[in-house]
Amino acid sequence: MPTRATPSLSKEDVAYARALLIHEDAHILVFNKPSGLAVQGGSGVTRSLEDMLAAFAKSSGKRPRLVHRLDRETSGVIVAARTKPAAAQLSEAFAGREVEKTYLAIVCGGAPEPRVGEIDLALRKSSRRGLDIMEIDPAGQSALTRYRTLTAVPEAALVELRPETGRMHQLRAHLAAIGRPIAGDGKYGGLFRLSAAEVPRLMLHAAALDVPHPDGGRRRFEAPLPADMAELLSSLGLEPTSAPQS
Repeated sequence: MPTRATPSLSKEDVAYARALLIHEDAHILVFNKPSGLAVQGGSGVTRSLEDMLAAFAKSSGKRPRLVHRLDRETSGVIVAARTKPAAAQLSEAFAGREVEKTYLAIVCGGAPEPRVGEIDLALRKSSRRGLDIMEIDPAGQSALTRYRTLTAVPEAALVELRPETGRMHQLRAHLAAIGRPIAGDGKYGGLFRLSAAEVPRLMLHAAALDVPHPDGGRRRFEAPLPADMAELLSSLGLEPTSAPQS
């Protein structure tokens, strides 16, 4: 398979990529990805995080590699490996469920019942109106999400999510399945208006990642709640929260 050409980045792109960086060492790069920035290139994508990794390429032209993914509209922590050994180790850690992931979501319909619990529902990839989605199917792949409600009003709630598995759209499909779709998630029934407040996009944020570091031990990386999520919480009369504690 041919190697994808390294894109030519403008000074503005390089500056933008570096502004997203929240941690850098000899093995890994950690970014706070904004909502709307695609992780990978594709149809209709003019700028992706993968392309912007060229800003951190070695003199040989080899650039870091992403070791996991976030949906385009999801914001938050994402990790790239600078070396092949680091990429292999981190990819294995994600596949082996050694990475602890914490997300924050604003959901529709108030607090889930119970307010703290888990969603253990298998998922199967399907298609609806030409769009890939995940459906609940007992014969599908196992999927487990732990959650707790941080704050709630009758119209919405801020929920902390800890996925134990990493299925496509897992959090979105699981929350929709219990009648609490993520606000702004048109694919899974989320509303674009809550009370009198407009919902500008998918209200899902990767708040923290706790990973085995290639140097040994574990490292935890956090990204603060984005301004648009904080503003929506304030409009709903909910108190914004900082990144969850481990």
